[in-house]
Amino acid sequence: MRFISKNAYICSVKYKAVISGDIIAYTSLEDTSKAILENGLKDVFNELEGQFNTYSRLVKGDYLECVAPVSSNSLRVALIIKTFIKSLQLTAQNKRHRYFEEHGLRMAIGFEELSRYDPEAGIIDGEAIYLSGRLVSEASTHYKKRVIIKGTLMFISNDKSLDDNINTIFSLLDHLFSKTTKKQSEVIYHKLWGLSEDEIARKLGTSQSSVNQHSTAAGWNAIEKAILYYETLLSNY
Repeated sequence: MRFISKNAYICSVKYKAVISGDIIAYTSLEDTSKAILENGLKDVFNELEGQFNTYSRLVKGDYLECVAPVSSNSLRVALIIKTFIKSLQLTAQNKRHRYFEEHGLRMAIGFEELSRYDPEAGIIDGEAIYLSGRLVSEASTHYKKRVIIKGTLMFISNDKSLDDNINTIFSLLDHLFSKTTKKQSEVIYHKLWGLSEDEIARKLGTSQSSVNQHSTAAGWNAIEKAILYYETLLSNY
């Protein structure tokens, strides 16, 4: 699998993709688990920056923002973050933890212009982040006595046709990822980075056949096709 490297992004582009994310049932985690999650995310953010030239940050313990300057990379980046969170073994302090186990992260990808973007100064400003942030906020389950989670992967731009096209695919991906186990999520996480099954097996200390079984059960073939479709679609902008 070939990715667009950090050095390939050398000029400004009209559109940028911003991922806004809300960790579901974050308050259900014990304090030690929150620290593990936050420190792990920071490591993932550093890896994403090196591979995809992204800029990511935790705004609060349970809310994150990530800019993908090469917009076609944004779905892969979003799913890397989601599968990392879903693969973690964390301890809980109340029953809402089952929502964290099932979904991990609610995300919206906003695809529009950024009027100001300066990673060194921590500035992300413009339509893309407004759209993604608003969509995540509208779908939030914070402070609700009854938790209702309709979807955790969303796309928004100012092009309704594009939104409808991509959100159809996202709904199917959302269904797949809601059913992945921790082991399956871990395997998919490494596949999203482009590792082969043999490489993943060595990293996880297991067999290639076991990796393949987890990959197949998680629906990797469908996930990969959806990502490639998304990358092709957004590369036209």
